[in-house]
Amino acid sequence: MTDPPPPRKEKVLRPSLRPGLIARLDYIVPAERTVPYLLPESSHFTALPAVLATGYLVGIVEWACMRVIDGHLDDGEQTLGVHVDLSHEAPTPPGSPLTVEAELTVVEGRHLAFTVHAFDDTATICQGTHRRAVIDAVRFRARLDRRNGP
Repeated sequence: MTDPPPPRKEKVLRPSLRPGLIARLDYIVPAERTVPYLLPESSHFTALPAVLATGYLVGIVEWACMRVIDGHLDDGEQTLGVHVDLSHEAPTPPGSPLTVEAELTVVEGRHLAFTVHAFDDTATICQGTHRRAVIDAVRFRARLDRRNGP
């Protein structure tokens, strides 16, 4: 019987990566981020009004959260989104400004949680939470290569 492999040593994240970090992202919604552009091969989407698509809103929220942790990861580390819990409360037409405020609220091992609020000059556009995981980019790509096969 062979010995089990030694437990993987969990890398310690930078001490500066801690709850309370914040970032703000100001964004002008282009026409290409509206619902008809989300999946143009779907007539379901192309028939809908030209307002910011929820799918693109999620990406903008993720971007704001990534900005929160700029400068707080080691070389070779990145983060990937692993969970989104957002409302989408008001429409945002093309050309409209959108502001996203994100705060890092929880750091548990390699898992990060953010509270987010997006708004324009008249309404809350969305609010909720987003979680990301810190990954080693080289190890992740190697794992992905194994999954994709030769």
